[in-house]
Amino acid sequence: MTALVRRLLVLFVRIMVGARSEWRGCKPDTRRRIYFANHNSHVDTVAVMAALPYQVRRLTHPVAARDYWGTSALRRFIAEKGLRAVLIDRKPLPDSNPLEPLERLLEEGRSILIFPEGTRSATEEIAPFRSGIYRLACRFPDVDLIPIHLDNLQRILPKGSILIVPITCTARFGKPLRVEPGEGKDAFLARARAAVIELADGGRTA
Repeated sequence: MTALVRRLLVLFVRIMVGARSEWRGCKPDTRRRIYFANHNSHVDTVAVMAALPYQVRRLTHPVAARDYWGTSALRRFIAEKGLRAVLIDRKPLPDSNPLEPLERLLEEGRSILIFPEGTRSATEEIAPFRSGIYRLACRFPDVDLIPIHLDNLQRILPKGSILIVPITCTARFGKPLRVEPGEGKDAFLARARAAVIELADGGRTA
C-alpha cells in the first residue's frame, strides 16, 4: 500500500510540474549522499524525489518539519509512508540533538535530502543557510554533499497557497561539496549557498 502511495505521489508531481532533472556536476549514484536544495514550497520535497532515479530515490530520505507534516494523520502518512521522510523539530528542546535521526540514516548507508534555509522563502531569493548542514558535513567528512536548485516551484505552489499551478520544474544537481581542511562554519555555509545560487544562474558546473 505504501509503495503504491509513493509511486502515485511521484507520478502526480511528474504530471503536474514535470520534475525534470539536470545532472550538471555529478551523476546519479546509490552511494550515501547529503542532498541539499533551496526551499520555496511544499512541493519541493516531492519534486526532488520525483527527479531522482528510482534506485537513488528508494535510498533517500527527505527531512520534513514536524510542526507542519506532523499536524494531521494525513500529512504524517504522506510524509512518513509516502515519502519516507524524517520529521524533525525546528525548535528542539535544550540539550537535544535534532540531527540524530539523520545521522543514524547516514550511518546505515542511506542518503538524506535537506533544505538548509530551514523554512520556505516567500520570494525566489535563497536565504542564509542554517548550521545543521555544516554539522552533518563535519560529522560525515567522507560523504558528498550535492547542491540542488529547484526552478519555478515558488510559482507552482507559493507560500500560503493551496492551489497548484502546472509549470515545468527543473531540479539541477551540482558538483559535490565537502568541508575543506580548516574551513569554518560561516565560510562553508556561504560556499554551500553559493553552489545552489550558481545552479540557479544556469551556469554549467561540470
